[in-house]
Amino acid sequence: MVIGTSSGAGKSLVCTALCRVLNRMGESPIPFKGQNMSNNAWVDIDGGEMAYSQAVQAWASRVEPICAMNPILLKPKGDCTSEIIHLGKSVGSCTARDYYEKWFDSGLNVIKKALNQLNSEHIDYRLVIEGAGSPVEVNLLHRDLTNMRIAKLVNANCILVADIERGGVFAQIVGTLSLLKPEERKLIKGIIINRFRGDITLFDSGREWIENYTGIPVLGVIPYVKEMFPTEDTLDLFERKIIKQETEIEVEIAILKINSISNFSDLDPLESEPSVKLRWVEPGEAIGNPDSLIIPGSKQTIKDLEQIKKMGFDKEIKSYINKGGCVFGICGGMQMLGYELEDQYELESDMKNLKSKVKGLNIIPIKTVFNKEKVLRQRRVVATWPERISIDGYELHYGTTRNLDLNGDLINLAEDESIGWIKLKNGHLEAGGTYLHGIFNNSKWRRLWLNKLRERKGLEPLKLNISDYSKYIEKAIDTIANTIEEHLRLKIILK
Repeated sequence: MVIGTSSGAGKSLVCTALCRVLNRMGESPIPFKGQNMSNNAWVDIDGGEMAYSQAVQAWASRVEPICAMNPILLKPKGDCTSEIIHLGKSVGSCTARDYYEKWFDSGLNVIKKALNQLNSEHIDYRLVIEGAGSPVEVNLLHRDLTNMRIAKLVNANCILVADIERGGVFAQIVGTLSLLKPEERKLIKGIIINRFRGDITLFDSGREWIENYTGIPVLGVIPYVKEMFPTEDTLDLFERKIIKQETEIEVEIAILKINSISNFSDLDPLESEPSVKLRWVEPGEAIGNPDSLIIPGSKQTIKDLEQIKKMGFDKEIKSYINKGGCVFGICGGMQMLGYELEDQYELESDMKNLKSKVKGLNIIPIKTVFNKEKVLRQRRVVATWPERISIDGYELHYGTTRNLDLNGDLINLAEDESIGWIKLKNGHLEAGGTYLHGIFNNSKWRRLWLNKLRERKGLEPLKLNISDYSKYIEKAIDTIANTIEEHLRLKIILK
C-alpha cells in the first residue's frame, strides 16, 4: 500500500509505476483504491464508473480496468455535496457533514465486497493499494475508509511517500509517523522521497538521518518526473506546467475553466501535440483569438451554464464566434451550446434558485433533457465527419439530446447521430460537440480535427499515420516506471 504525507505527494504516480515494474518482473499486480474523490471518471467494460487514475493503474498492470479496483467514487457537485458511486453505480448524494455518519457502514461493506471479488477472480496476484490524502487526519480517523483501516484489513506492507518539493520533508515524515497508532506504524516498511530536483547524492545525509531517526529504510529518492501524466484532480490539472518550444506552437486552443469541470483527461491528447498550446480561460476573461475554444464536461452543467451567463461570458463566446472563432463542447459543454436544457430531477443543478428549464448558449440547435438513468457505456462508432473513420471512447451523462435543426445546418458527427453534431460556416467548423469522452484519444480523428483549424490559417496538414493516444500513455507509464525502477530499492519491501 502506498500512503502519502499529504494530498498530491505522488501516491498515484508511484502506484502506477509500481504496477508496471511488478508486471515486468512477472508478477500479477492489481491496483486498488477503496475510496477516491474525483470528477475524472472512466467507464469500465460493464458500464460502471470508476476513477480514471485507477484505470491508468490497471493499464500499467496490463489488465482490464474494472470498478472493483475503485469500489467507492465520490464525485463533487459543489456546495460540499458529492454524488456517491458504489461499485460503478450511483447510489445517491450526500453532504460532507453527513457522509461519514450515513455512508460509513455501507461503504466499508462495498470495499470488502470488492476485495473479495478481486480475490476470487485472480490467483497469485499482488494488490497495489493507493491511499488518499494523509492517513493521519485526526478529525476523520474514526470514519477512515481508505487509508490505515484498509491497510490493517489486508495486513499491507505500506510505503510512505513524501513530496520534497513542498518543503519540510523531515517534518512531513516524522509528523505522519508520530500520529499513527503503534499497530499502524508497524505496517510502514519503507519511505520514498518524491520529486527531488538536482543532484540526488546531496540528500544522502538526509536519507541517513531519516533512517536513523525512524528506524524505517528509505527505499529511494525519486527525481522529478517531467513526463506528462494524467492528473487525478483539478488542483493538479491547473498547476500542471507543460513546457513546449514556442517555435513549434502553431495552434492555440482555449479551454473554458468552469467550476465543475469533469473528465478533464479528455484534453490530455491535445496537450500531447507538440504544435498545440492549451490556454485556460475563466468566465469573465477575454477569450482573445485562439484557433478554437473548448467547453469541457461538467458535473453541474446548468450551474456552470448560469455562471457563464452571470459573468456575461455568453456574449463573449458569441462575439468570438462572430469574429470567425470555433467552439467545441464535450458532453456537458455540448449541452450548454444548445437552445434549451431541462432538469426536472435536479441532476445537473441545484434547482432551488433555478427553473427546471433554462436557455442554453443558443449556438447549435439542440435540446437536452436530463433523465433519471445515467448513460454509461463504452462505444465504438463510425465517425462521418471530418471523414469516415472508426473511433471509440465512452459515454457518461444523464442528458438525452435531440437535434432541433430544421434548416440543414447541423451535420451528424457519426453514423449514430446521438454521438454529436457539427455546424459549419462557409465550409469551416463554427461550432460542434460530442458525448464521446476520449474522442481526442483517437489520434487520426484528432489530427483531422486539428487540420480543419490549420486549414483556416493556411498551415500544412499534420500527418495522420500516427499511433493512438493509448501508445502515448504506455510510453508515459514506461518512463515513470523506468525512473522508479532505477531509484527504488524495491526488493526490500517485496521480501
